[in-house]
Amino acid sequence: MDAGLSCLIAGCGYVGARLARREAGHRPLLALVRSGKSEASLQAAGIRTLRLDLDGAPDPALQPQLAAAAEHAAVVYLAPPPDSGATDPRLEAFLAQMAGSTPAVLVYISTTGVYGDADGATVDETTPVAPVNDRSRRRVAAESAARTWCGARGVRCVILRVPGIYGPHRLPLERLQRREPALRDDDAGPGNRIHVDDLVAAIVAAVDHPSVQGIYNVTDGDHSSTTAFLQLTATAAGLPPPVLVSRAEARERIPPGMLSFLLESRRVDNRRMRDELGLQLRYPTLRSGIVASLAEMRQENPPP
Repeated sequence: MDAGLSCLIAGCGYVGARLARREAGHRPLLALVRSGKSEASLQAAGIRTLRLDLDGAPDPALQPQLAAAAEHAAVVYLAPPPDSGATDPRLEAFLAQMAGSTPAVLVYISTTGVYGDADGATVDETTPVAPVNDRSRRRVAAESAARTWCGARGVRCVILRVPGIYGPHRLPLERLQRREPALRDDDAGPGNRIHVDDLVAAIVAAVDHPSVQGIYNVTDGDHSSTTAFLQLTATAAGLPPPVLVSRAEARERIPPGMLSFLLESRRVDNRRMRDELGLQLRYPTLRSGIVASLAEMRQENPPP
């Protein structure tokens, strides 16, 4: 990130905590957290935190602190929408709490799910959104809210549309251990993913480049299916591969929510990310990212 910018991170879950730990030694940083567990973990790493519940009533006492932290800063919003509804009241509450401030940039982390089911075809940033469920409709509404808020204040707005995020402690190991079935190769459509460290690098690049604004797909360009992801993970982790089933069998053996996700397919183009963000992916293939993720996990917990 620009060495002159402080950073306000809203939502310090898996990605936000990784971003905070990377950037804490380089610039002033404030991490907004909801739980005491997240707060304790970040504070132990020397990261300044502020507790904020975006589902509760606005706290007038916190608004001056938020506005001051956001002023001329990079604001990175990673908090997910609620699990129901077609809008994102959490983002709306957060933007209302920042009333009166003018950030240098707002980076909103969205999802490639807004493109809907393209039946395996390629989509890019010019493809019209076509959400097929409320989860994606909430993201479309949030993107619109972020653009409107920034437009009214002359704030640079960057929307990063992100597919499945994987990395250390975000591999399908438990699914493999439970021997959950997967679609046959012929029935499994293309997939899209990004390693958490490459996503963090994309966020940093979005802030680093003052000319960057608008929508960017952040994906590794490896369109391996979920079935291939499971098979590669199984091989690297020394686990049995998943049992493969047909689509007809999957309707009986795979939960409807998961099956809906598996059957929604598209190839997400990442050329704009590479050309304009200048991002050099550390993990351009699933295999490289899986192997590195497992290595980090083993380093954290070496065998006795």
